[in-house]
Amino acid sequence: MSEALGPALPCALGGEPAMAAALPQRILNFTLFVTMLLSAIAFVEPSPHDVLMFALLAAAVAARAPFDRKFVPLLLLLIVWLLGGLMSLIQVGDQEKPIQYAGTSIYLAIASLLFACLFGQGSPVRLSILHRAYIAAALIATVAGYLGFFHLIPGYAMFLDYDRVSATFKDPNVYGPFLVYPLLLLLIDLLTRRMRLGGLTAATFLLGGLFLSFSRGAWMHFAVSAAVTVAILLAVARGPRLRARIVVFAVGTAIAVMLLVVAMMSIPSVQDMFLVRANAIQPYDVGPGGRFWLQQLALNAILDHPNGMGPFEFNRVFGGQQHDVYMQGFLVYGWIGGAAYVALVLVTLAIGMRSVLVPTSWQAYLIAAYAAFVGEVCEGFVVDTDHWRHFFLLLGLIWGLTAATINLRRQQAAALATDRSAATFAVAS
Repeated sequence: MSEALGPALPCALGGEPAMAAALPQRILNFTLFVTMLLSAIAFVEPSPHDVLMFALLAAAVAARAPFDRKFVPLLLLLIVWLLGGLMSLIQVGDQEKPIQYAGTSIYLAIASLLFACLFGQGSPVRLSILHRAYIAAALIATVAGYLGFFHLIPGYAMFLDYDRVSATFKDPNVYGPFLVYPLLLLLIDLLTRRMRLGGLTAATFLLGGLFLSFSRGAWMHFAVSAAVTVAILLAVARGPRLRARIVVFAVGTAIAVMLLVVAMMSIPSVQDMFLVRANAIQPYDVGPGGRFWLQQLALNAILDHPNGMGPFEFNRVFGGQQHDVYMQGFLVYGWIGGAAYVALVLVTLAIGMRSVLVPTSWQAYLIAAYAAFVGEVCEGFVVDTDHWRHFFLLLGLIWGLTAATINLRRQQAAALATDRSAATFAVAS
């Protein structure tokens, strides 16, 4: 995917062919494919993806997936975040749901570290598996969404949430953002390589599914992430010809998206729902009990509860959610946990911004992950994303591929130093 951004560099930081040939590696790669393929099935808990994550962890241990020391800051930030949550849990620790909530946080933190380890060597095999499995999962979910929205099968309502497409997820506001990363992978391919009918068809299909989620947060997420993707591609593109292609195809893609929306708006049921959802301010946003009113209460609650309120307590006391993941961090995990979560987001943005600019053979995957993460960080101001599975996948991807990039640069610097020493010795002799 990334060859068009610059010369391809060695992707594996070790003996990739020998590694991939080993049986534990084959089992790990197969488990990764199945786990990612079933990541779209999320309307039941525990989901098949959750169960398979434990199998993936066992396979990673058996294959001796390395833990890079560069993941230590990620580990420490996650530990502080979780400790804050456990300290807050003391207040409501005798209730089943808060305990389950804390358990889910622990599980997702482990998942992010696992993904960082799996992709920490920039393995082309695993990145290809991720690419194929995630796009396939997104297509499966979107097929379910179309079947539900247009009432094409009996029991179609299971794929809807108040006439909005939730597909194989519980919530349209989770289904929509789930599609952003695969859409960005397809977008990068379109902007930097030749146009392929299969990729173009898949992207159009997924864009339609994203639109039918009628999630304003997901729409904003995609718009922000797509803009970040184009900006990074322009920054790293080598030569004016490629930059011109990116600009032309980006403008063409934007026009095509608008035409797709217009075409879908010709369907009465789509038009009716769009007119309801298109308003920036919804009735549940304003007034007593509305989103903005609850956010004001949340600010006061944060100041009044240094140790947090515990999971679900704000909703129980005030009768609603504040719908802001950063407020959620302080309300549920206390000041310590909330600060750790904000620091985790900021540090990830900082390290990712430096790494995406480095030409590597995995650069396209990192650009897509980083741009999707930026969009999700922005969406966190209007929805709680702290338990979204794909958020922690993106987190692990960024840290893993950043570590791979740093290691590659160090190898290149060492090789260059060796070559210079040899040249100096040859001249001296």
